[in-house]
Amino acid sequence: MSQQDEAVAVVGGGAWGTALANAAAAAGRPVVLWLRDAEAAARLEETRENARYLPGVPLHPRIRATANGADLRGAGAVLLVSPAQTTRAVLGQLGPDLAPGAPVVLCAKGIERGSDAFMSAVAAETLPPGTPVAVLSGPSFAADVARNLPTAVTLAAEDAGLAAGLARMLSGPSLRLYHTDDVRGVEIGGAGKNVLAIASGIVAGRGLGESARAALIARAFAELMRFARQYGGRPETLMGLSGLGDLVLTASSPQSRNFAFGQRLGEGASPQDASGGKLAEGAFTAAALVALARARSVEMPVAEAVAAIVSGGASVEGVVASLLARPLRGEAE
Repeated sequence: MSQQDEAVAVVGGGAWGTALANAAAAAGRPVVLWLRDAEAAARLEETRENARYLPGVPLHPRIRATANGADLRGAGAVLLVSPAQTTRAVLGQLGPDLAPGAPVVLCAKGIERGSDAFMSAVAAETLPPGTPVAVLSGPSFAADVARNLPTAVTLAAEDAGLAAGLARMLSGPSLRLYHTDDVRGVEIGGAGKNVLAIASGIVAGRGLGESARAALIARAFAELMRFARQYGGRPETLMGLSGLGDLVLTASSPQSRNFAFGQRLGEGASPQDASGGKLAEGAFTAAALVALARARSVEMPVAEAVAAIVSGGASVEGVVASLLARPLRGEAE
């Protein structure tokens, strides 16, 4: 990974995949951007602009768009930028096309429904044995990264040397990568904050005020810390970019799909209508997060509330009343 001309492959041509491809190219790497749709790949290669997801942002000259899996074989690292619920299928499809030993960096923030598995576990079950796996997460909007606005995220791999090498490989003029060996802590921060951001959006959409939203974010973060302790995440990781940093961003801006989804729920939309045709990962992760919490007796009332609303099993009014009626307790509990 020390060679400046070593290629990076990015799997997924949505907003985040295109933004990361631009960032990797700006860091000096040739980039292969893989799209599932051959027609879309050809159009992107011709127009040099992802008009659907990032209109007005030119594709970096070092990027080559393709739909041919064989084009991934020369990459020294592969960034998988597909939704969490499709990660297993995409890895199963493209696994044979990856260069042996090339690290796979998982960029989805979620927990797989049905198996309640974190993305690193899904990758370990799907990829050839011994494939190095890393996780990328942190406070980042695709539009900011694509427009070269300063952004910092965290990259985690169990092999600390691999994490540091990948961070150096992908860091560029405006995207800064910090590294850690706490894979589970980074995964918990990325997946959990999406669920909790929906709650923040509900508070905003319901017009409950900024004081209520600040209180909710603080209590939601306490839930995330309790969960992480039970599942092996380190407190300092959750206090960093991939935990607190990502929660603050995602729970504070309508640019966040999860916040916007929650806001529409708070305004009275049904869970089916609230998505607005856009993916809100937290809506899929909520039930899995709650199931994992219950399995280890982790109290997560905010996450429970979101899961109940998203499933259609509770109303916003009922959940708010229930949360406000909870017994008073010490803040550290």
